[in-house]
Amino acid sequence: MSICDLGVVDIIGVDPNEGVARLIISDHLEWINPIDEHLLLLQEKINGYLRFLEGGELEQHYPDSKGCGCEIEIAMKHEPSDEALRFVERARKIIQSAGFDLIYKVG
Repeated sequence: MSICDLGVVDIIGVDPNEGVARLIISDHLEWINPIDEHLLLLQEKINGYLRFLEGGELEQHYPDSKGCGCEIEIAMKHEPSDEALRFVERARKIIQSAGFDLIYKVG
């Protein structure tokens, strides 16, 4: 599964000892111009993850996640462009206002 599979949560990890549930987006796409299509896919994927979280599906499928903080992580294969970083920062603010967090990692 990857960023291209819009109706699916790619990876879920729950660590009740640390109090964190992490939903990971697997992003293998390069950040080449124009990146509009890549950003649109990422936006749709993030929106799907938010629906999953806000709809209670995480706790339904992963009872150990109850009471955990939730984090969406974008696991990027390629270093993001400046435009992509600006998008992630705007998305982070929106996601934090919904009570979750958004991070990204490259590698």
